[in-house]
Amino acid sequence: MTALFLFLAFLAEVAGTLGGFGSSMLFVPVAGLFYDFKTVLGITALMHVFSNISKLILFRQGLNYRLLLLIGLPSVIMVIAGARLSAFVHFSYAAFILGIFLLAFSLLMLFNPGFLLPDKPRWAISGGAIAGFLAGIIGTGGAVRGLTLAAFNLEKNTFIATSAAIDFGVDFSRTLIYFYQDYMDVGNIPLFLALVFVAYSGSYSGKLLLGKFSTDTFRKIVLVIIAITGLLQIITFFK
Repeated sequence: MTALFLFLAFLAEVAGTLGGFGSSMLFVPVAGLFYDFKTVLGITALMHVFSNISKLILFRQGLNYRLLLLIGLPSVIMVIAGARLSAFVHFSYAAFILGIFLLAFSLLMLFNPGFLLPDKPRWAISGGAIAGFLAGIIGTGGAVRGLTLAAFNLEKNTFIATSAAIDFGVDFSRTLIYFYQDYMDVGNIPLFLALVFVAYSGSYSGKLLLGKFSTDTFRKIVLVIIAITGLLQIITFFK
C-alpha cells in the first residue's frame, strides 16, 4: 500500500509541476485514501516543502519578486491562521465551495482567453490570502494561487518559480504549526524520506514534459487541470 501511495504521489507531483501550482490538489485526496485527515495535512505540508525546494532549484531564474511579495506575504499570514484553526474546526462544505469556484473561474478564463485580472496589488493580495487560508484549513490552496497567477499571464517558468517560492513560505509555516499540533507521527519518518525522492523526481519529470509546451499551451493546461480538480471536488462531496 505504501508503494502504491508513493506512485500516486509521484503522478500528483508531475501533474502539479505541469500545472505550475503544486501537487496538493491531487495529493490531498490521494493521501486521504490512506491516512486520517490530520496526518494528511501533515504529510501534504512536508511533501510540499520538498517539492518547492525542488522547483526553486529547477526553475529559479524565472522568479517574479513583485508577485512573490504581494501574494506570498498574505499567504503566509493566512496559512498560519488556517492551520491553527484546523485543530478546532473542520469545514465540511469548504472543499465543495472551493470546487464550484475553481470550476467556474477556470472555465471563464478558458473560454475568454483575453480575461486578465487588473494588475493592481489588491487582486494579488486577495488571491494570496484566500489561497493561504485554504491551504491551512483544508490542506490545499494552490489552485486559487494558480488562478491568481494565471490571470497575470506570466511566462511558464516565471509562473512555476514564483508559485513555488510563495508555496515554500506557506508550507514551511504550516509544517511548523502542524508539527506543534502533533499531525506528524515520528513513526512515519521513512515515509517522509521517501517523499523527498518523490518530490524531486516528480518535479524533474514535470520540467522535462513542460519543455514541450509553449507558454500559451501551458496556461491552458493550468486552467484545464484546475477545472478538472474543481469538478472532482464537487463530485466527491456528493459521494
